[in-house]
Amino acid sequence: MAGSAAGTWKVQDWRYGRQLAEQTRLQGETLNELTLAAAAQQRNEQDKRLALEQRLSASDQTHYKELTDAQTNQARLRDRLATSDLRLSVLLDAADPASGCSVSAGTGAGGLVHGTSRARLDPAHAQRIIGITDAGDQGLIALAACQAYVRELNR
Repeated sequence: MAGSAAGTWKVQDWRYGRQLAEQTRLQGETLNELTLAAAAQQRNEQDKRLALEQRLSASDQTHYKELTDAQTNQARLRDRLATSDLRLSVLLDAADPASGCSVSAGTGAGGLVHGTSRARLDPAHAQRIIGITDAGDQGLIALAACQAYVRELNR
C-alpha cells in the first residue's frame, strides 16, 4: 500500500509539474505578446511625434521666412521714405465743407489718381505710420503661426 501511495504521489507530481510548466509557458508567451504590442505602439507614437515635429519645424520655417520678408519690406519702405524716394499722401474729401482745406487737385507725372485733392504727409508721420503697419504685420504673422501650430497639434 505504501508503494501504491508513493506511485500515486509521483503521478500527481508529474501532472501538476506539467500543468505548472504549461501555465508558465503560456504566461511567458502572453507577456512576450504584450511586450511586442507595447513596443509596436511605442514605435507608432514615436513616428507620430517625429512627423508632428517635422511639420511644426516646416511651419516655423515658413512663418520665420514670412516675418523676415515683411521686416525686409518694411525696412525698404522706411529707407525709401527717409531718402524722399517715396512720399506718402492722403486723399482729401473735397466735398467736405468742414475740411476747410484748399489743396489743389494737381496731377503729377507719376500720379495714379487724377483730379482728386491730395495732401502730402510729413516724412516723420509717414515713418510712424510705417512703424505701426510693421507692428501690425508682425502681429498678424505671429497670429498665423500660432494658429498653424494649434492646427498641427489637433491634427
